[in-house]
Amino acid sequence: MELAALRHKSPDFGKLTEFGFVADNEVYTYRTQIVDGQFEMTVRINGEREVDVCLVDRATDELYTLHLVEGATGAFVGRVRSEFDDVLRRIADSCFKRDVFKEIQAKQIISYISDKYGDELEFLWEKLPTGAIWRRKDNRKWYGILMIISKRKLGLDSDELISVIDLRLDPEQSIADGKRYFAGYHMNKRTWFTICLDGSVPTEEICGYIDKSYMLAFPKKIKK
Repeated sequence: MELAALRHKSPDFGKLTEFGFVADNEVYTYRTQIVDGQFEMTVRINGEREVDVCLVDRATDELYTLHLVEGATGAFVGRVRSEFDDVLRRIADSCFKRDVFKEIQAKQIISYISDKYGDELEFLWEKLPTGAIWRRKDNRKWYGILMIISKRKLGLDSDELISVIDLRLDPEQSIADGKRYFAGYHMNKRTWFTICLDGSVPTEEICGYIDKSYMLAFPKKIKK
């Protein structure tokens, strides 16, 4: 079951036990009661990070699912849904961390920036959970953007979703070739460019562009 509160996140198994999950053969289980004890809610997370949640009516010992029906309304089902979602939000906030970008190259770049500049991704947009930025600490200017988009948005003939990085570019340079480098997606195309994190550009080469972008985000002093 894919749950909105846990989407794009992965569990910290140590924090699961702190929260109250019980581990048994790599399956972590948490049980609680909601709606004044009328329902027992069970959350299970296995070693593959798969999440399963069920709600049982304690009076009948039957599975309750009406709260999952989008069109279901009414004060009672609304309360069940609210308390059910609240439990999942508390678990997400206490035991899960963001894990949006799955590609090996994306993870390598995230580690490179964290190690060299001490900067972590900032997720600024609630409505865009698959987009985040890096910015300098001294002047708060962005020097990198990481996001998941369709290849078609870069002019490629594919609807495949892929992680890309946007970096600053000297406006006097021209790098976009439509194959390995693209005009800055969703940014000023004169001063930003985009790279797909699919191995088409070596990680070491991307890290060099990150360093240049970091410097470009620092305004040059005007000579008197």
